[in-house]
Amino acid sequence: MADGDDDDVDQEKMAAEWEQMAGGGDGDQDAMAAEWEAMADGDDDDDDMGGGQSTRILNQDEIDSLLGFDASTDSDGDKSGVRALINSAMVSYERLPMLEVVFDRLVRLMTTSLRNFTSDNVEVSLDNITAIRFGDYLNSIPLPAILSVFRAEQWDNYGLLTVDSSLIYSIVDVLLGGRRGTAAMRIEGRPYTTIERNLVERMVNVVLDDMEAAFEPLSKVDFNYDRIETNPRFATIARPANAAIVARLRVDMEDRGGRLELLLPYATLEPVREILLQMFMGEKFGRDSIWENHLATELWSTDVDIEAVLEEQVMTLGQVMNLKVGTTVLLNATPDAVVELRCGGVPMVAGRMGRVGQHIAIRVDHRLKRNGHPASTS
Repeated sequence: MADGDDDDVDQEKMAAEWEQMAGGGDGDQDAMAAEWEAMADGDDDDDDMGGGQSTRILNQDEIDSLLGFDASTDSDGDKSGVRALINSAMVSYERLPMLEVVFDRLVRLMTTSLRNFTSDNVEVSLDNITAIRFGDYLNSIPLPAILSVFRAEQWDNYGLLTVDSSLIYSIVDVLLGGRRGTAAMRIEGRPYTTIERNLVERMVNVVLDDMEAAFEPLSKVDFNYDRIETNPRFATIARPANAAIVARLRVDMEDRGGRLELLLPYATLEPVREILLQMFMGEKFGRDSIWENHLATELWSTDVDIEAVLEEQVMTLGQVMNLKVGTTVLLNATPDAVVELRCGGVPMVAGRMGRVGQHIAIRVDHRLKRNGHPASTS
């Protein structure tokens, strides 16, 4: 029995030791976890306050927003980021206010001309006017399309007129007697026929005539048809990086119609840039014709003093200081000597001295330059 009691005591001591060791181990683990948290907090404080270093990484949405490639925004809308810096050199068409007036006049003229051309009810509307690089415009043309190159003779440069496929088939259908109420048949995968190209060429000539009439109040210019292309690469009339103005027109013929785009490079508009900068037709930039006429009338009625110089002599300062009352100064003038007339010290004319009644008169022989020499009579 004694041995059994000793074994029970030993087991109880061993269990107590185990409990004490387990309790001490939990305390060490808690202390170690607290130390790790303190170390982590210290690292964060060092990142925020020491040296300005940060471990934050941008996500994909923030990178796209920084570069300006946000898929949620429209490509024609406002750009931001790096793309905004790249496109900041583009010149806005709003700097040419008179150009909007010209295109509005073109829309009215085209509505009447295309009605006479197609014998149908045609409505032409201006969608928008934008500034774009020429290379970007060629890449944005939806194919198939017909590109008509024309030349502005007085401006010595070229322009581009793009007709989309919908308008091409609509014009062909109308001119060849297609019935109303049926959409134009569009056959994919084939080039335009000679008849279609000729009919579109006739419509392009009508539009070019209207463009001449639209620009006529500003500047006399002849837009001559040059050629028709179906491949944008062969219709290159400017460098890809050059800026251009694009006016997008919509042509509606009841249930048919399409788009027509007019492109004018800035180099083409350069000869009339000063005129297109005007805010309204006939602006003179501060010039007032009424004031000019009034000033000219007053100048003609202004009184001026004319001096008749008989003779001049060059004298030294000593001779001038020795002049006294009664001193005689001899002049080399003779009755036939030339007399010079001056206004405000400026030589005007020269002539001969004579007498008319009780007055001394001067008969003008010739005009004088500012240096006193006779002016040429040619």
